[in-house]
Amino acid sequence: MILILNGQPYDTAAGTVAQLLNEKGIAAEGTAVAVAEQVVPRSQWDTTTLSEGASVEILTAVQGG
Repeated sequence: MILILNGQPYDTAAGTVAQLLNEKGIAAEGTAVAVAEQVVPRSQWDTTTLSEGASVEILTAVQGG
């Protein structure tokens, strides 16, 4: 299925937010996810399903100084 991930088309077999993050190798710590411009709480990543053409934004906190 093709998603729009951070503004770019992305082909994935992931069916949930949690599966997508696992596929991308992104740790939960310091990560926020929005699907269709709605923030998805971490507690719902396992149950939030993704559909063809869904707009997904993944944001990760970066330390710096």
